[in-house]
Parts: sequence; C-alpha cells; structure tokens
Amino acid sequence: MGNLTPNQIELIAHLKAHGLRTDGPYTLSSGAVSDWYLDGRQTTYDGAGGRIVGRCVLEVIDPEATVVGGMTMGADPIAVAAAMTAGRPLRAFSVRKEAKTHGVGGRLVGPVREGDRAVVVEDTVTTGGSMAAAVEVLQSVGVDVVQAIVLVDRSAGAARKRLASLGVPLVSLLIPSDLGVE
Repeated sequence: MGNLTPNQIELIAHLKAHGLRTDGPYTLSSGAVSDWYLDGRQTTYDGAGGRIVGRCVLEVIDPEATVVGGMTMGADPIAVAAAMTAGRPLRAFSVRKEAKTHGVGGRLVGPVREGDRAVVVEDTVTTGGSMAAAVEVLQSVGVDVVQAIVLVDRSAGAARKRLASLGVPLVSLLIPSDLGVE
C-alpha cells in the first residue's frame, strides 16, 4: 500500500505472527476459496494486538465520529479498542445479525442512537457484505454512517465500490501484499 505507519507495521507483524494461515485451502464467508486465511481475532482479541488495532484505527478515523462498531463478532474488539484508546468521547456498538426478540430487542447493541456519526469497522473484507449490512441497519434508524475502516481488504476494490453505493467511503489499513500473500 505504500507508506505504512509504524502502527501499521506493528499490526502486520502481529497479524503474521498470530493470525495468518497459509496452509489452505480455506472457504471464506463469501464462499470464495483461498490458499490463505486471516484469523484477525487472534490479534483483535489479544491485549497487545488490540492496542495496536486501536491506534491504527485512530490514525484514520473521521475526527467527527461519535460511535464506532459493526457486525458482531468481527467488529466488536476493534470498536472497543478504538473507543478505549481514543482519548476523546467515542462509543462502541455492535450490530446483531438478527433482531433480538426479548429485552429491548432490535439489532443494535450499545450506546448508539439517531443522530450519531458512525464508523463501521471489520477485521477482513472480501465482498463488503457484512459491512454493507451494518451500514444499512444504522442508516435505517437515523445514524449517519460517515466512514468504514477495515484492517485487511482482500476485496480488490469490490468492498470499496459496494460501500460507496451506500454513500460510505472505505479506508483499508492493509491489503494482502502487505502481509506477503496474494
């Protein structure tokens, strides 16, 4: 991707050491088959990895964002890491895959409400489907989605295009070649 920040270089090292698998084939959530797989949760759920992730997200996050989150479970640790390391008011949230029918119900979890400026996050993206679904849920309840951020974009532009169709710019922190895979 060109000029990587020191935080991105740390992220690459952590992902390669803990989450990158090159002993495929692997079937991805999109249905595609790949020789490599990135288990981003080996980094995002790790204390040291989470701090790196939080710093990386904060380097590129829209400064007017009030909330950060996305589809549970992939987005959850990224959102919490960003909110905890922000040094300013920033709240984390989750989007459930299906509406809960008990308690307060619904698909949104956490302190997110109409009028918030949201950033949707994810660890890895192949088609942008999960991120687009989160955007649509947020937009349906009056949340302004101002940006999407993915740790590793393996979509070759497909996710960027899909999110742009919803009016949301995508920032990709890394691409496969940054991890030494294609």
